[in-house]
Amino acid sequence: MIIQITDNAKYQIQEMMKEEDADTVRLRFGGVKGGGCSGLSYSLGFDYDVNEELDHTEESNGIPLTIKKFDIDVIEGTTIDFKENMMGGGGFTIDNPNAIVSCGCGSSFKAKEREGTPENC
Repeated sequence: MIIQITDNAKYQIQEMMKEEDADTVRLRFGGVKGGGCSGLSYSLGFDYDVNEELDHTEESNGIPLTIKKFDIDVIEGTTIDFKENMMGGGGFTIDNPNAIVSCGCGSSFKAKEREGTPENC
């Protein structure tokens, strides 16, 4: 399994999927794109299309997931969690063991295999 989704994240994703066509929607871990404070940033969203040539699909904790094959080397072993704060809000956190540098915001990183293009935060 490339991505692990915790129970807290699963609950939040399932709630968000209720607004989508739940029979065909998948969580797309767009994985990695250039930018962010550290050079690479994560992208999460919903998608209905899978390109068999470019995408890897799996299920993590009951959530159908799509990942770009090109990004597997820099995200393998990543855990997606959802943490609530004392104010009643919260957000997804991404723990990537391949990140050698991470931004304080948690959405930007640099991997040994791919540094990306850092931008100002």
